[in-house]
Amino acid sequence: MSFLRKHLNIFLNSLSTLRRFSTLTPKPFPDKPTASYYDNLAADAANSGDFNSLCNLLNKRIKDGFFNTKQTFSFITNTNFTPSLLNDVVTTISRLNPGITRCNALDSLVTRLCKLRRAKEALNVVETMSRVGDFELKACTFHPILNFLTRDRSLDHARRVVEVMTRLGVQRDVTAHNYFLMTHCFTGDMEAAVRVLRTIEDGGLCADARTYDALVLGACRKGNVVGAMVLVRRIVDDGVHMLYSTHIYVIEALLKMNCCEQGLSYVRCFSGKDKNLDCELFGCLVGKLVEMNKLKEAMLVFREMDERGLKMSDKMREFYEMNVGVGNDDKLLE
Repeated sequence: MSFLRKHLNIFLNSLSTLRRFSTLTPKPFPDKPTASYYDNLAADAANSGDFNSLCNLLNKRIKDGFFNTKQTFSFITNTNFTPSLLNDVVTTISRLNPGITRCNALDSLVTRLCKLRRAKEALNVVETMSRVGDFELKACTFHPILNFLTRDRSLDHARRVVEVMTRLGVQRDVTAHNYFLMTHCFTGDMEAAVRVLRTIEDGGLCADARTYDALVLGACRKGNVVGAMVLVRRIVDDGVHMLYSTHIYVIEALLKMNCCEQGLSYVRCFSGKDKNLDCELFGCLVGKLVEMNKLKEAMLVFREMDERGLKMSDKMREFYEMNVGVGNDDKLLE
């Protein structure tokens, strides 16, 4: 009996040691990790309070070629948010390898906080990181904060963010200006929009696609389609990539003025270069016409889409096939 008891104790002790070893030893990294894999590990480390492991993971993912994503700090929620948790995360980021590793982690954290509508905390984090040695702030770090505040029409708060940028020696880029410009154009405050444009020019910056996008929106919302067309011409002449939304503003403005034929002419002007863009623009035009009960005009666009071999949604295809043909023309005009 003593012999069995002795060997049983040895077996149990060995099993206990094995369990401790398996608990302390991290899971081996896969040969081909992914960004989501790192995001999940980061969440596990933070949720267990192991911020040393979180620091190592954030360093390693950049070395392995995986930038942080919008999900990297998803373990921070409005439910579990505390100043203590945020302080632990900021301290972790301050210990990361300097350069892109630290900057990218900060940008990801700021984006997460703004997603949670915590712009004030995001700005505090940026100011805290500005005091970390061997670290240079860039304008892009402030983009999520400015984007959130201007979309929320909190322009006074957004201007205070700009003041912080100036105090920290961070120059605004064209994207930072564009956030204000879009808000002014959307609300129809074109005088304020002009002031932003002057600031962009005085700063030696060049207008980009989003700058023009905002200006076209402003012109269309004011009913100045001619002015919008002038801007579109300049976009083309300057060789600036035109955003999809810019086209939509013009199409909607033309249809609002009951200029259906001009709307089709506009879409045709940009057709033939990009099949996907053709599908989007023709699809937008025909969808708006159907909504306006302009069924005769819609069928003309449907036929042209069919002739061009453009893809239609199942709903659009069904509508077209139900109404196609001369025999249905009278019904379409009812």
